[in-house]
Parts: sequence; C-alpha cells; structure tokens
Amino acid sequence: MKSIKFVAVAILCLLALPYLATAGAPAVGEKFPDLVLQAPMNAAHSDELGVSGKETFRIGQTAGQVLIVEIFSMYCPFCQKEAPQVNRLYTAIQARPDTAGKVKLIGIGAGNSPMEVDLFRETYDVAFPLFPDGDLSIHKLVGEVRTPYFFAMKRLPDGAMSVIFSKLGGIADVDKFLDGIVRDAGLGK
Repeated sequence: MKSIKFVAVAILCLLALPYLATAGAPAVGEKFPDLVLQAPMNAAHSDELGVSGKETFRIGQTAGQVLIVEIFSMYCPFCQKEAPQVNRLYTAIQARPDTAGKVKLIGIGAGNSPMEVDLFRETYDVAFPLFPDGDLSIHKLVGEVRTPYFFAMKRLPDGAMSVIFSKLGGIADVDKFLDGIVRDAGLGK
C-alpha cells in the first residue's frame, strides 16, 4: 500500500513539474520586467541592439520591435544541446526580410559569471549577445524559470515590452517558432 501511495505522489509531482517551472514567469499579455544589463563588450552587438556608447541599458531600450530572450545556463545539458538550434534561430532572424532588423535575440546566463558566459559563447560558437547573471538577480525577476526558457516580447507604444511568448524547453522547428513570433507580434501586417 505504501508503494502505491509513493507512486501516486511521484506521478503527481511529475505532472506538476511544468507548472512549477513557469509559475512565476511573466505570462503572455503581461509586461516584461525592464531588466538592466551591462552593455555588450562586442561593439557589433552593441550596435545591433542599439545601445552603443552605454555602460548599461534597459531591455526596453533595445532596437527592434521584438526581443527574444533565452534564459540559459552553461551547466544546463539541455541548453548545451539546444545551442546549435538557437544559433540557427539567430541566423534565420538575420536572413528573413520580415524579421531582419525588427527581431533581436539575446541570452541571459542564469547564475553564470562573465567568464562562464564567454566559455559558453566560445564552446557553442554563439553569434548573438549573451549576458551574465551571476547573482541570479535577473533570474529572480523573470520568475526563477528552469532552463532553457524562452520569452518573446513586442514593444508597446510607451516603450514597455509585452510578453507574446513564454515557454520552457527547446525549439523543435526554427521556422515554425519564428513564424509564430512574427504572427503574435503582428509583424506580417
């Protein structure tokens, strides 16, 4: 009888896991926290994000109409496995006329120091801007989500960013993922 109760509790815990992983995350339709990030060391990344000449910047100050944020950790095996797919997403964003210049992609390394983020960048040949979050302060603001976690936000007229996509896990199909972001952001109109 004890083993049946244990199995039942274990199954309930597994069923609750996806909810617990996203319980505190900003939901679709909510405003995304106006996070403060250190300007990228790479001048090309600063130019791409529209933050050249700034030591720090707010998420809402980035160029483009849509911002996709990946919350990752260099120690997360799922993030490591997903890195080539996220690199393909970045390449697709740059190549498509409906997203080039309009959609930006960044990564935030939850619990990762600048050195750890640089190691992830070098190991997985990441071409888009990555930012450290060594003290997990940003991670707390976005709901302490598990990794990898993706948010997409569109810019509102007041400059705030509204969540249009929020998901734990990988990107199965880059084109479908990007098509959904374009649709949800209203970029195809």
